[in-house]
This record gives sequence, C-alpha cells and structure tokens, in this order.
Amino acid sequence: MCIPIAVQGTDLIGQARTGTGKTLAFGVTILQRITLPGDDGFDEISNYGKPQALVMCPTRELALQVSRDIATAASVRGARVLTVYGGVGYDDQIDALKTGVDVVVGTPGRLLDLAHRKDLDLSRARITVLDEADEMLDLGFLPDVERLLAMTPPKRQSMLFSATMPAAIMALARAHLNRPVHIRAEGADAQATVPDTTQFIYQAHAMDKIEVIARILQSRDVEKVMIFCRTKRACQRLADDLDDRGFKARAIHGDLTQVAREKALKKFRSGEASILVATDVAARGIDVTGVSHVINHECPDDEKTYVHRIGRTGRAGAKGVAVTLVDWADVTRWKMINKALDLGIEDPVITFSTSAHLYTDLDIPEGTEGFLPGFDPATHPSTHRRDDDHRRSGRLGKKDAKRSGRRDDKRDADRKDGRPAARSKDKSDHPKRKRTRRRNGEVVAAGQSVHTAPGHTASAPATAAPAAEQEPASKPATKPVTKKTAKAKTAKAHVVEQKPAAAKTTVSGDGAQRGTTASQRRRRRTRKAHTD
Repeated sequence: MCIPIAVQGTDLIGQARTGTGKTLAFGVTILQRITLPGDDGFDEISNYGKPQALVMCPTRELALQVSRDIATAASVRGARVLTVYGGVGYDDQIDALKTGVDVVVGTPGRLLDLAHRKDLDLSRARITVLDEADEMLDLGFLPDVERLLAMTPPKRQSMLFSATMPAAIMALARAHLNRPVHIRAEGADAQATVPDTTQFIYQAHAMDKIEVIARILQSRDVEKVMIFCRTKRACQRLADDLDDRGFKARAIHGDLTQVAREKALKKFRSGEASILVATDVAARGIDVTGVSHVINHECPDDEKTYVHRIGRTGRAGAKGVAVTLVDWADVTRWKMINKALDLGIEDPVITFSTSAHLYTDLDIPEGTEGFLPGFDPATHPSTHRRDDDHRRSGRLGKKDAKRSGRRDDKRDADRKDGRPAARSKDKSDHPKRKRTRRRNGEVVAAGQSVHTAPGHTASAPATAAPAAEQEPASKPATKPVTKKTAKAKTAKAHVVEQKPAAAKTTVSGDGAQRGTTASQRRRRRTRKAHTD
C-alpha cells in the first residue's frame, strides 16, 4: 500500500501489525530512489560515496536484521549497505565510511558519535527512515534523533514505520515530517494482534513457573520458542535453569556483550539452540523464522509491549501460540491490557504444572515431567553458580557481593570430605594483646602505680598546681557565662563535691590539699573561674 506513495518521495507514516512487511516497504523505496552508477543523473552527483539514505533503529539486533534484509535486496543493484551500532570497534565502520557507502543503518548513539567525529557526513542523505518510530521518538531517543535529523538536508523524505503509534507520538512525528500521509494496513477497528496467534493467559505461582514452562517446551508442535522476561537477572536465571534441565536455551539481554548477543541470536536462527530467553531488547522487530511459541514469563508492562512480544510468532501467515504467565500481583495490570486490546480474556485461569487443562490446551503428552526425557540431573550437575550470586546481589551491593563470594570460596577451600573443618578450641596459638599503660602521655612501667610515673615525685604535681591555678586568672573566659550555663556549672560542681575523692591527694606549698589528677584540676579551675 505504501510503496507506490513512498517511491514518489512523499513523507509518510506506516502503521501495521508485526510481521506484515514494514521492512520491505521502506527497503524497496530506498533502493528505488537512491542513485547508483549507471542510473540517470549519476554524473550530476557530487561527492559520490556519502550516504544517500539513513535508517535508524532502536536496538542493535534490529539494525543488523534490517541491514541484512536491505543488503539481500540490493544484491542486484549493487548498493553498498553499512551497519553502524555500538558495542564493537570504530575502525571497521570508519574504514567503510571512507571507502564510500550508499545506505547507513544503525542505532542513534553510534551514528551520533561518528557524526561528531566528522567520519559520518549526512549532508547528502535524501531519505531518512525511523523504524519502530514509537520507540525511536520516545523521550530517551528524541534528543539524538533530532540532532541526527538536523544534520540531514531540509528537503528530504522522512518515513516512520511502527506497529503501534499512540496519539502523543503521532503529534511528535508530524512535527518532523512535511505533510505526511498516514497509512494503516488495517481498519481502525481491527485487532492489534495477529489473528493467527492463539493466546493463552494463565495465572501461575512464581515458584511453579519453571515447571510450567518446562512442560510447555515439550509440546508436540513446538519448534522454536522465545521466552520474554522483565529483568536481565530473571532472564539469565531462567536460561540457566532450563539449561540445567536439559533444554538448549540461550539468553540475550543488555548485560551481555555485543559479541555474546550476536552469537546467541545466531545459534537460535540456525537451530543449534531451540529456546531464546530475552528481555524486551529482542522484542522489537526481530524476525526469526520457525518460532512456534512465545512465552511471557511475567505480565508485560503495557499493551504495546504485549503486542510486540507475541508478534514474534505467527509471522507472514504462519500460525503461532502465545502463553502469558500472570502473577497474582499483576492481575490488575493484565485486566488493563485486556481492556485496551479487547481480547476477551479478563480473568486468567489459575494454573499449576499439574493442571489438566494445561496439558489439553497446549497438547502436552501425559506424564511429561520438568526435565527432558532421558536427562538425568544426577549425572549432569549444575555448573551455574549465578543463582547464589543473584540472590546475594539482590540484597548486597557489588562490592559486598564480591566479598561474600570470596568468603564462600575460602569456606569451600577449608572443607574436608564435604564437611566444614572443625574450629580449633585451643587459644594458646593466638598471640596475647600487648597493653601499654600511660599517664599524661608517658608510659607507666608494669607494677608501678598509675598515679606516680617514673621520674616524678609526690611533690612534683603539687609544685605545678599553683601555676595551673594562676592560668585561668590571667586568661579571661572565652565563652560568656549566661544564667543557663551558670546554673548547669553550679549543679555540676555540686555533684562533683558530693563524690568521694578516689584519687590520691598531696599537699601543696600553701598547705591546702589539692587533687593530683587532671580531671580534678580542670574542675577546680572551672569552679575558680565561676566564683571570680
């Protein structure tokens, strides 16, 4: 529907359900409108080799997929397509830009980096495409998208494609397009999800979900399965649990490196791994043939996320199955999704791994257990220690988790025959703490009185006492004496006078008994300053 309009250079907004060929729509338009050697008007082009078309995608995986599809279609015309994304080095991408490209497909972050480095010149980009426009024009992507659009010529063709297009995003998109044509591949009352996808909504307990998923994976018509999780930690934990049960599962999430993500996706495409556990990073636009089942480990956040997740199956006319496991706390959230999409499944069915309707709905053989047939957990011990790390890091910080891990390694090293080593009760090998006794900054020898240090006599403190008493008289008080402080000092002095003198006393030169401790001298000076 949109190709005849797009090839004329008209700005447009394309909206259709997932799996209906949006990538082909703008890919064919780009290849038709760019000018290549041998085309009419090629001699009039200056600076050939600079990108003539720019395609922006929200994720790296989607950028790789779009670039591969366009490169396949461009094999006849010989157009040069370059994929630009983060997580890999700059050198290969910079070398390709210097050699010359016709179409650049990438993520906004790396595209903006190369543009600021003056390695990417968008002054000749006559066509700009925003795939998954609702994500690209979200608040997080909008600044980068606006900067990239500002680097392109004002007279350009802009196209936006997505499965969902809220009203607020529509208004934002129209601000960047010149009199766009809005094309919808279905009626206004059409269902957002693909009709060929059978949907099951079960209310399951969090601790029983792994058993339910293990049984669904053994259905008779299962080919490839994509399981979506809300968090990266839950994604990795579920992939490890499935691997420990004998399933060929791979994880793809934001904590993995780009090389690891590409390797996991490659194994899933080739069939080496039949299960892909992913976060929403893989839900946008990823097209993998042969996906028969999609499982939502938790209830999606909103209806748009739900549509994109289950859209990975039932593509290009094929049939698929979508299963959503809803926690008790997410029942209200599911009711909102059901109301927005008008699915008619308001109350999820309470389901356990032993429920009879689970076997009948999904065609699971009777007697299916939570492990693959012939897989013995005893002979295949778990090699994943991530579960303990996840539980610890959920309560501790990264540094504390590392310390806890080091303590666990040390404890395991001390174990003997599977039992913890007994602690020695003999304290003779522990060195005793050396104690040093001091008085007025000088070390007091063992066996000597605390009140009489070596080199001092009983009369020494007494002779120094008059000088100490004269000191407050020569120096005025630094703090003004108020009624409140005077009352407090008087009460404190009264309490001090009531206490029996525990320290030794000596006779000064004037015959008065004076305390020899520092605290007594301080209290005496305080009382004298107050009386004066």
